[in-house]
Amino acid sequence: MSAQPVRRIGLIIVGDEILSGRRQDKHFSKIIELLGARGLQLAWAEFLGDDREALTRALRRTFASGDVVLSCGGIGGTPDDHTRQAAAAALDLPLALHPEAASAIALRTAEMAKEKGLPPPDMDAPENRQRLQMGMFPQGCEVVPNPYNRIPGFFIRDHTFVPGFPVMAWPMLEWTLDTRYRDLHHAVVLAEHSFLAYQMPESRITPSMEAIELRWPGVRAFSLPYMGDKGGPAHLELGVKGDPDAAAEALAFFRTEVQRLGGSLTVPA
Repeated sequence: MSAQPVRRIGLIIVGDEILSGRRQDKHFSKIIELLGARGLQLAWAEFLGDDREALTRALRRTFASGDVVLSCGGIGGTPDDHTRQAAAAALDLPLALHPEAASAIALRTAEMAKEKGLPPPDMDAPENRQRLQMGMFPQGCEVVPNPYNRIPGFFIRDHTFVPGFPVMAWPMLEWTLDTRYRDLHHAVVLAEHSFLAYQMPESRITPSMEAIELRWPGVRAFSLPYMGDKGGPAHLELGVKGDPDAAAEALAFFRTEVQRLGGSLTVPA
């Protein structure tokens, strides 16, 4: 299997409520988990507010990138939902009622009426016409099924748009990853190794990190400082990630460099 990344995967999380702190984001860590279970990695993430112009600019950029993009939030039918319209504008496409989305929304509306003991709904009634707005997607897209309440998301040009509610978004994204992107699963074999280094400032080990990336192309070195503010001595977590064989060689070199430069691999007495 290839050791080089094939597709970059990005995440867009939409909602003023996230940026204002009224709600805490749950998508970021969950998407990393879903991708990791399939041998995939998140390349980037972006948090955006409910601003149609800003969303349009961001989506124009991501549509042009060639990346696989997962977008959570902003596809409802209220005035503060702008993602559907922004996606259409970014692609210079009209919005159109998707027939599969219309059928799903009508079925869900009928189910809700039946649960309340009401007669079959009139989908031409103003309230139901408003519900159908949630099926207005960029022309030419495909629907993403929603197992929670049937109201679908949409897929177009390697972008998958789902609601912001985790109970809906996560199974919809799992379906997308397992249906549309199964060929990417575990297609890239990567290894990640790390160790702790004591009595070693980052400034001293940085040239060794640069040397690793020159000597082993495709291997990335990283450093995560720990200041000792929660107890214990200050230290660095140093590591490498990349092709398994090359990463193993780079790791051995990295550990040797720490010792050569006067650092310690054990907690100082």
